Amino acid sequence: MQSPSSLREGNRIKIISTARKISHEELVPAITLLKSWGLEVELGKHLFDEYNQFAGEDEKRAADFQEALDNPDIKAVLFARGGYGTVRIIDKIDFSKFKKNPKWLCGYSDITVIHNHVHRLDIETLHSTMPINFKDNSVLSLNSLKQVLFGEKLHISADHFHLNRNGSANGEVVGGNLSILYSLTGTNSDLDTNGKILFIEDLDEYLYHIDRMMQNLLKSGKLANLKGLIVGGMTEMNDNSIPYGKTASEIISETVSEFHFPVCYIFPAGHQKDNRCLILGRQANFIVDEQGASLSF
Repeated sequence: MQSPSSLREGNRIKIISTARKISHEELVPAITLLKSWGLEVELGKHLFDEYNQFAGEDEKRAADFQEALDNPDIKAVLFARGGYGTVRIIDKIDFSKFKKNPKWLCGYSDITVIHNHVHRLDIETLHSTMPINFKDNSVLSLNSLKQVLFGEKLHISADHFHLNRNGSANGEVVGGNLSILYSLTGTNSDLDTNGKILFIEDLDEYLYHIDRMMQNLLKSGKLANLKGLIVGGMTEMNDNSIPYGKTASEIISETVSEFHFPVCYIFPAGHQKDNRCLILGRQANFIVDEQGASLSF
């Protein structure tokens, strides 16, 4: 895997949206913080466009992304927010210049489309908080993004959880939003999990659908050769009037019960205030024991 260059004070970064629309007001806290880190912040030409729920038509969102990838003066790209829409433009993007001069691509949720697609190019990306969330994020969440962008080592710990399965593993960390991973199965942005540590998280899903998606991972062979499984926030889960009968964590635990790799739950990443940065595509040391779990890049 290629690792993009670390940032230095004075470097220019760009904020764009490949998905849902956003206002300038929503970005002010993030812009202020990023400037305090010594970075120059540039905004996409079409960032504040509106087309129904999207930040402009597909072609305009794709144009902003393409420009950010191709501009050698831009050292990192922060996706303003998630929502939905990235899958509509991913095949419009030419990554040829990016492959020769990779830069950090930072985001989560709908940005899992980009993480998966770029992972197939053998380039690391950052599963991280996004500018729309900066005002609500924990200090540890924001600091983890800064640490990685500026080239510092990253270590993340999680509390013990009764469904954890102890063990240790070394491997590339891959994954992201479970719903997005599920939606990309069988496409040219599908994820290779073989011999890797898989991270999953989700928001506002019905419990039966968590089971459906986990069954998809099982039946498609994506769980069979994992080195480890990290379950982040399973936030604001929903149930039907006839209860499903299991929590999201219990559903996942049941699905992976036939395997022997280490598993941890309630890892501090995903749709939550404490959303730590993960370096997708990079080798990491993953340990689960009676004290909890740790991930070191």
